[in-house]
Amino acid sequence: MSDNQPGVQAPRTSPYGTPELILDIERVLDVSVRQAIRAEFRFDPESPLIVCVEFLIKGGPRVLWRIGRDLLQQGLHSVSGLGDVQIWPTHPEERATARLQLTSGDMAALFELPVPPLAEWLEYTYDLVPAGQELAEIDWDVASAHLLQDPTAQTD
Repeated sequence: MSDNQPGVQAPRTSPYGTPELILDIERVLDVSVRQAIRAEFRFDPESPLIVCVEFLIKGGPRVLWRIGRDLLQQGLHSVSGLGDVQIWPTHPEERATARLQLTSGDMAALFELPVPPLAEWLEYTYDLVPAGQELAEIDWDVASAHLLQDPTAQTD
């Protein structure tokens, strides 16, 4: 990925060894009012169905959202998501930006994201764990045993 775009840092590996992307994005507050936000996108190949996005608001709290990787990928090209997380391209023919709307209770936030660096980063995550292979490494016998285990039983 390139780092020659303003507000985009080249992909790097987090201290945990997972790929991440840092973008300067905008929160859309009104038709002509925007707020600069930094967003850190993280992908963990051990949990390949989701992308963690941490929003860092200058002088404010850090907010973490977990978004389905496929939902995020699809939303760069067409309307994707229902309910709490929705993403869609602003001008599908240009593919320059996408809107991400996050809703929690009676509050909602709308963000505008640059598509090219995010699409390139997502492509990298699919190189690490291809679509359809997200659950291939799960030991279903162990997972089933944990689900069936009595949570009140004590182990020595």
